[in-house]
Amino acid sequence: VQLVESGGGLVQPGGSLRLSCAASGFTFSSAAMTWYRQRPGKERELVAQISSAGGSTYYADSVKGRFTISRDNAKNTVYLQMNTLKPEDTAVYYCKAHPLPHWGQGTQVTVSS
Repeated sequence: VQLVESGGGLVQPGGSLRLSCAASGFTFSSAAMTWYRQRPGKERELVAQISSAGGSTYYADSVKGRFTISRDNAKNTVYLQMNTLKPEDTAVYYCKAHPLPHWGQGTQVTVSS
């Protein structure tokens, strides 16, 4: 199982980023996918989740209305579109497939002026 996150970077408050997570080694289309983040000094937290077929999503209250999770099962990739970014969104972002225990290396998102 391999999960490779990308798309992070430095962005100003109010800006946007699109994260990608390329998955391999398992049946991607059968797995719910989740984005987590770990902010400095904080525990890892769930950000957004999408069902295996993409018909159902869930968002943490802190990102609802600003972030959008989506997936392309033909490309074995899950995305996180992040808009109206705030400094408190600064974190390392990870994707995870359920119910597998594997984590990717994460991608750093820094929101700062």
